[in-house]
Amino acid sequence: MFVKTIDASELEKMPLAAFEGEIHVIDQPGPEFEKAVRYLKTKKIIGFDTESRPCFSPDQPHYGVSLLQLSGAEKAFLFRVKTLGMQRQLCSILSNPAILKVGAAVTDDVRGLQKYAKFQPAGFVDLQKIVWEYGIKDKSVKKMAAIILGVRISKTQQLSNWEAEHLSESQQKYAATDAWVCREMYKKLLASEKNPLTAEEMMPQPVAKA
Repeated sequence: MFVKTIDASELEKMPLAAFEGEIHVIDQPGPEFEKAVRYLKTKKIIGFDTESRPCFSPDQPHYGVSLLQLSGAEKAFLFRVKTLGMQRQLCSILSNPAILKVGAAVTDDVRGLQKYAKFQPAGFVDLQKIVWEYGIKDKSVKKMAAIILGVRISKTQQLSNWEAEHLSESQQKYAATDAWVCREMYKKLLASEKNPLTAEEMMPQPVAKA
C-alpha cells in the first residue's frame, strides 16, 4: 500500500535518482533517428514527456513544444521537434495502441505536438488519472515518484532554455529522467495491489485559516 500524500520534508530525505542509461539527442532525420524509431517500436511500454521553453513574462511569446522525450529501460531519446519536426515515424509510435506511452498530464503534451503534425494519439497512459486507484492523492511527478518508487528526482533544469543551441548534460539527464521515471512508476503500479481512494479522500483539502 502507498501513502496518500507526502510533504516536502519527507521528500527531501529520499535518495536522488536519475536515468542512468544511454541518452541520445536527435535533431534531424538520418541513421540515428532511424535507430531510435526501430528501438522504440520494439517496446511495449515507454516513458513519455515533453519540454517547452519557459515564458517568464506575459509579453513573451509562447514557444510551443521544444523537446519530445521517449524512454525505454536502458535508452532515452530526446527529439528536438523544433528542428526535426514531427516525422511520420514518430507520429506512428504515438498513434500505436500496442505501444503504451506513459506520462503525466499527457493531454497538453499531445496537443502541443499536434501543432507540428496531425496524428491520432493512442496507447497513452496518464499517471495523474490512475494513481487514485492505488490510494495516491499527490499528482506531481516529483511527489508520485517519491511515493511509488521511494526516490527524489531533481527539477532544477525545468525552467532552462530548451531551445538552446546545445542541450547541457544536466538538461539531457533531466529530460531523460522525466520520461523514464514515468515508465518505472507505471511498472511498479502494475505490480501493486489497488486500494482506491474514496470519494471523500479525493476531495481537495480545505485551506486552513490563519
